[in-house]
Amino acid sequence: MRINSKLLLAVTSMSLLFTATAKAELNVFACEPEYAALAQTLAPDARVYSATTAMQDPHQVQARPSLIAKMRQADLVVCAGADLEIGWLPMLQMKSANPQVNSTDKGLFFAADQIDTLDKLTKVDRSMGDVHAKGNPHLHLDPLRMLTVAQTLSAKLTEVDPENASKYAQSLSDFSQRWQAKMPQWQEQAKNLAGKKVIAYHSSFRYLFNWTGIEQVADLEPKPGLAPTSSHLASLLTRAEKGDVMAVIVASYQDERGAKWLGERANLPVLVLPMSVGGNDESKDLISLYDSLLTLLNGVK
Repeated sequence: MRINSKLLLAVTSMSLLFTATAKAELNVFACEPEYAALAQTLAPDARVYSATTAMQDPHQVQARPSLIAKMRQADLVVCAGADLEIGWLPMLQMKSANPQVNSTDKGLFFAADQIDTLDKLTKVDRSMGDVHAKGNPHLHLDPLRMLTVAQTLSAKLTEVDPENASKYAQSLSDFSQRWQAKMPQWQEQAKNLAGKKVIAYHSSFRYLFNWTGIEQVADLEPKPGLAPTSSHLASLLTRAEKGDVMAVIVASYQDERGAKWLGERANLPVLVLPMSVGGNDESKDLISLYDSLLTLLNGVK
């Protein structure tokens, strides 16, 4: 029996198309490395791309052609939100011309929309510096809020890719169990930090300090987004001379010069903390990020 060559070609083509479709991976564009790490944990088979690293300021990102190309391919975009990415995300959305990721009704997810943010403002003007009316966006440093984000992101993955709903549910269950198993250890480490006072750069660690009970008594920035001035550093030195400050803290991507000037003159340790996954050698995922942060803070003498 002879097989029609055209029919055979058509069947083969359909089979290849079906196979390619069945094996198609979800493309996730994450604005920050913490959300890339979370997305990869919840969707292990997805292709996840992070627009930034822990050594970059997430406020300041260029809408490079490579980022535009990645967003054009994205099925889901995951960002901190609360206007952290306001200076660059809209440009990427516009230039990528990908309607799937222009709205939270489709493939756009903001972590800040899922929780109650700290430090919301009812009124904002330019004189206040680089502040966020919707609240502090660095919420990934609160383990309780982050678990809520994981749950809602898993639901978003299911919404975008319903065929793999069972896989996302299992990944969320695994992550939640590991996360909650670490909580007693983290809470014990946090107890040792309650009531400690620090001078820090920006409000980068606001959620971590809030959760541990650390008090940030002064900011290295005279206003959010402005570099330390000599007069401002002099006022911080006066504050530090009270003798109740544990350390001067900066994030992995922030300029250490002002902190070192203050630390040397006030005889205070300068602690560089990882802001996100990849911020130091120990922070390889979200759990080890928390381990590293708490170990470093507890190691200050």
